[in-house]
Amino acid sequence: MTQPDMAQILAQAQEMQVRLQQAQAEIMAATITGTAGNGLVNVDLRGDGKVAAVRIDPQVVDPEDVDTLQDLLVGAFVDAHSKLTTLAEEKMGPLSQGLGDLGL
Repeated sequence: MTQPDMAQILAQAQEMQVRLQQAQAEIMAATITGTAGNGLVNVDLRGDGKVAAVRIDPQVVDPEDVDTLQDLLVGAFVDAHSKLTTLAEEKMGPLSQGLGDLGL
């Protein structure tokens, strides 16, 4: 059995590191919108997980029914977080699978 070429392994590792950094930069630059109530409540979540904006359609603002508005806000946050997680998995997943190619 021959030993793996260390120069090739190092080159692959460096390439993976560059691709990983690019994927992380793409995620951090992204803004994801979560919605609830058929688009009546929208939450923009940046790639770093911080809220960028919240938009609420005036028709869901009912002082007699604050609970529904609160539920819609929570739903929009959950939707945005789920979409951000999916984006991260799409960008990072192939890279983490590539680590097996290096014998790691």
